[in-house]
Amino acid sequence: MPIDAPIPEGPAPVAASPDPAVRRARDIALASVLGLVALGLAWELWLAPTGSGTWAVKVVPLLFCIAGLLRHRLYTFRWLSLLVWLYALEAMTRGIVETGLSQALALGQLALSLVLFAACAMYVRWRLRQGRRLAEAAAP
Repeated sequence: MPIDAPIPEGPAPVAASPDPAVRRARDIALASVLGLVALGLAWELWLAPTGSGTWAVKVVPLLFCIAGLLRHRLYTFRWLSLLVWLYALEAMTRGIVETGLSQALALGQLALSLVLFAACAMYVRWRLRQGRRLAEAAAP
């Protein structure tokens, strides 16, 4: 906005708090992320370690998104919906290649990844719809 632009009159539009469906999607996404972190650490460090435990660093990107999920940051949900496919791909690969406990853990990781993607997609869709409604209500 240019410096000499007129200041719009009237009250500024107030952002509505997230509705229950959006909160539920956020809660599901947060639970899925925490589940993936716990499963990834347990898998690589205790349950079926593949070496010295260095593969446990794969959960670090998930840790960065927790604050954004808690603050309802739409950007976080968008990039997390793309990031989660790396975990789904790893789970599918290890589910096919490995046997026993590792295969069961891979199926658990795949399930959590799919739930996380669905929750992120629902969250983004509902938030965009809610934003559109707010914009239409604020328009004269």
